[in-house]
Amino acid sequence: MNNSFWDRTNRLAGLRRFAVAITVLNIAGHFFLGFEQSWAQPLVALAAAYLMEILLDMVDARLNHRPLRFSGGLRQRVDFLLSAHISGLACSMLLYANDRLWPVAFAAVTAIASKAVIRVSIDGASRHIMNPSNFGITVTLLLFPWVGVAQPYMFTENLNEVGDWVFPLILISLGTFLNANFTKRLPLIAAWLSGYLLQGLVRFLVLDVPMIPIWSSVTGIAFLLYTFYMVTDPATTPSSTRGQIIFGASVAAIYGLLVAFHAVFGLFFALTAVCLVRGLAIYAGTAYQRVAEARSVGKESVMLVGEEA
Repeated sequence: MNNSFWDRTNRLAGLRRFAVAITVLNIAGHFFLGFEQSWAQPLVALAAAYLMEILLDMVDARLNHRPLRFSGGLRQRVDFLLSAHISGLACSMLLYANDRLWPVAFAAVTAIASKAVIRVSIDGASRHIMNPSNFGITVTLLLFPWVGVAQPYMFTENLNEVGDWVFPLILISLGTFLNANFTKRLPLIAAWLSGYLLQGLVRFLVLDVPMIPIWSSVTGIAFLLYTFYMVTDPATTPSSTRGQIIFGASVAAIYGLLVAFHAVFGLFFALTAVCLVRGLAIYAGTAYQRVAEARSVGKESVMLVGEEA
């Protein structure tokens, strides 16, 4: 079994499990936990994400003269929409737009569109670089200041004292299992958590900010969801251990700077910034390599012409 086949199989298995997990969380959230968004918002976000994914597939198939990916049997169609499913539910779950539906639809469409528009060449293949859900949320928050994020308390609002302990343990255990066996992003998680605690300590020492509220936030459900289910997106983060450590630590560092300058929604903005910088670095490296190869070919041509002369 070659590595590329294993990567595709592993990615699909991970997507299926992430899709199931976020679906169960949303259903439980609306029925039991205390989600304050209406039922219409996740449904609208899903419809927008599905339609955008299918539309982009149709356009790309037409331009590249290939068969539609959204074709074949039911299982193939479901697998095709897994990524859109996750992005749609994430946007509707993490954004709060009161009773309005179009902001979550906009976020879902932006998330899916980013995969087709913002791409770079990695190892000879064109890949998207922005975490889709995070990017959709970031753009929505920037363009519409009256849209906010879901308050952390809604994830445990209706739980008792036992549930307040059991639910986070379930998220941590499931997140660790998924990231250890499918995304292979445990080094990234460790670097992000270590960096987060370190930036809290630095702000405590330099800015005299109370440290206990900063460190205690790592026990919140919203923080755990971000840590285990968003920042670890395998499609938009490095695969190497060294790259993962740099990526996770960078997100924590940017977050610390944003918070120090009193910027709100720092978690989302920090991840967007690091993904963008990583993409620009990859693009610049690829462009430099192409220029170097072109110069090398040019020199060889000049030498051959000189020898013939």
